[in-house]
Amino acid sequence: MELDKSKITIIIPTLNEEEGVGKVIDEVRSYGYHNIIVVDGKSTDRTVEIAKSKGVKVIFQDGRGKAKAISTALKHVKTPFALIMDGDYTYPAKYIDQIYTKLLKGYDEVIGARRWGNRSQKPLFRAGNKLLTNFFNLLMGTSLSDVLSGMYAIRIESVNDALFETKDFSIESEIAAHIASMSRRITEVPIEYRKRLGRKKLKVRHGLLIALDMLRLSWRYNPAFTIFAIGALLLIPGLLLGAWVAYQYFFFGVKHAFKGILATLLTLAGFESLMMALIAIYVKRVELRLNRRILDILEKLGTRCDY
Repeated sequence: MELDKSKITIIIPTLNEEEGVGKVIDEVRSYGYHNIIVVDGKSTDRTVEIAKSKGVKVIFQDGRGKAKAISTALKHVKTPFALIMDGDYTYPAKYIDQIYTKLLKGYDEVIGARRWGNRSQKPLFRAGNKLLTNFFNLLMGTSLSDVLSGMYAIRIESVNDALFETKDFSIESEIAAHIASMSRRITEVPIEYRKRLGRKKLKVRHGLLIALDMLRLSWRYNPAFTIFAIGALLLIPGLLLGAWVAYQYFFFGVKHAFKGILATLLTLAGFESLMMALIAIYVKRVELRLNRRILDILEKLGTRCDY
C-alpha cells in the first residue's frame, strides 16, 4: 500500500527534551513525514529553540502535563490522522509506516506495543506497565499488551467527542478507553523501545495516579462494573467480622448473634456484588464484540468514510 504521508500529522509533546527532540525530528523526516507539530510544556532548556531551528511548527500547550499537551496539539491538526510519539528518542520512527498502514486498514487507534530491551527500562517500570495494562483490560474489556505506550496513531474523527479529563500520563489510557467504549477498533504493532535521552519524568507515584484515573474512566465508560466492584468490598468487613465472631464462639464460647447476622449479610452482599461485577465485565465484552461486528457490516456496505 502506498502511503499518503501528507494526511498524517506527527505530534511530539516535549518538556525539557533538548537532548532528544532534534534527533526525533530528523528521524521522523528521514522517513518522509513532514507534518510535524512540537507541543511544548514551557521548557526551560533549549527544547523550543532546537525544534524551531528544524523548521517545524511549535506550539505551547494549555495548562500543564502531558494530557494537556496532547489535547492542545489535536486542536491544531488539519489532517485526518495523527501519530503521537514522545520527544525523548525512545520510540524509533522506523515503525511509523507500519502503524500508519495498519490505521489505513480501518482501525481507529494503532498502538506501538513496546518490546523492552535489556537496558531500555527498569524492571520495576516494566512490571508496573504490565500491571496497569492488565488493570485497564479488566476494567474496559480490552485485550491490549501496552496501553500506556507513548507512540500511537489515531483517526481524528474517533476522538473528536473525547472529553480529555485526565491529567499527565493518563492520556494514553483515556484515548484508548474512549475509542474502545465507542466500539471502535484498536490494534497494536510491536515496536522496539530505546533508552531515553535526558532526564526521566515518569515516577512511581505517576503509576498510582494512572490507576486512579483508570478507575475514573471505568466509572464513565463501564459504570455497572465500577458500582458492583465497590459493592464487592463489603466482603472484607464481612469476612473479618465473621472470623472474629467464630473465634469468640469456638475458643471462648461467647455468642454474638447480632454481629454474626451482620457478618453474614455483609459477606453475602459482597459476594453477590462480586459476581455481578464479573457479569458486568462479560456483558461489556459481548457488547464490544457485537458493536464491532455491526461496524464491520456497515463498512462492507460502504457507509463508513475512509480517506
